[in-house]
Amino acid sequence: MRINIPDPVFQTTLFIIIFAFFVVLSIRKDAKPHELDHGHTDELKGLAILMVFFSHIGYFLSTDDRFLFPLSIAAGVGVNIFLFSSGFGLTSSELKVKKTWKEFYMKRLKTIFIPMWVALLIILAADYFLLGKTYEMPVIIKSFLGYFPVADIFTSMNSALWYFTFILFYYLMFPIVFRRSQPLFSALVMLLLGYLVTQLALPVTKDLLKLYKLHILLFPLGMAFARLNTKKPGVWFQEFLLKMFHKPLSAWVVRYLIVAGLLFVFGYTAVHSGVGKGIMAEQLSSIVTMLVLIAAFLLKDVHSEVLTILGKYSYEIYLLHWPIMYRHDFIYKYVPASFGTLLYLLLFVGTGFVLNRLTRRILVK
Repeated sequence: MRINIPDPVFQTTLFIIIFAFFVVLSIRKDAKPHELDHGHTDELKGLAILMVFFSHIGYFLSTDDRFLFPLSIAAGVGVNIFLFSSGFGLTSSELKVKKTWKEFYMKRLKTIFIPMWVALLIILAADYFLLGKTYEMPVIIKSFLGYFPVADIFTSMNSALWYFTFILFYYLMFPIVFRRSQPLFSALVMLLLGYLVTQLALPVTKDLLKLYKLHILLFPLGMAFARLNTKKPGVWFQEFLLKMFHKPLSAWVVRYLIVAGLLFVFGYTAVHSGVGKGIMAEQLSSIVTMLVLIAAFLLKDVHSEVLTILGKYSYEIYLLHWPIMYRHDFIYKYVPASFGTLLYLLLFVGTGFVLNRLTRRILVK
């Protein structure tokens, strides 16, 4: 059920102040600055899940889209980051340790399917026992197989799971396509394969096919960036600045002026996103927005523990947040929207932690 929020602008301002306070309070010095390692990708995924989370609340849960604006405008960029991080992570891992097809599928498919199955069971149980809502058996079977051909935000069992089918395609194709000796060529083949598939008469809705086409470049782009990252471009640029300016303080000032400029471009392209101007324009704007954010991450030498924690459990949060808030809201109806949003974030981090630990126990058995 959608929610009405009195004074949405004030509630948004209050939320931003409180949330920013905790983010700033959690800032720590990087152990490995200027490298896109696992910790930094977790922090990026933390931002990504916030982009999706805020967008779902601001544009679909709230009846007034002023709530959480402008935090709510970058859901597409968040999806881009998830896809990019997946391509980057799988390629980085394979460049270090080669796995057989069996090893890859056994590890990776369990990692994405088991949390999804648990989330579906939670959603089905909550819908049945709290709302008396049931679903047709073919829909349930397709869902547990990871096939989500419809992504209606208000009527689907969990509309956010359109992403699962999309990423499953890449997971199934990756060990077949990837070659350690030719990572860039592998990325190109993955891109062409994805493009060809989207040109087929896929049994999905027209709107969902548009989402596929909109984000088709990102997983291969992450694969290509993994190859570039072996050269440590952030570290190289820091050394370049030190040679240019000789003094560490001068290099630090210049580096953070560049970071500020990148964040300005990020904000500008996020607001001027090209939505409604066609897939090509929207896709290009969204990719630029993501890339300048990643460039800023490579240049900074601090991180936020809050964002890192959100990123660590971002997949679990993604699986559960929308149906819980939309069909089973038990927070917004009782507390102001600013505090309600904070409480939901705490709730989903907590459930994400439990789901993550449960999955790990199952995986080690």
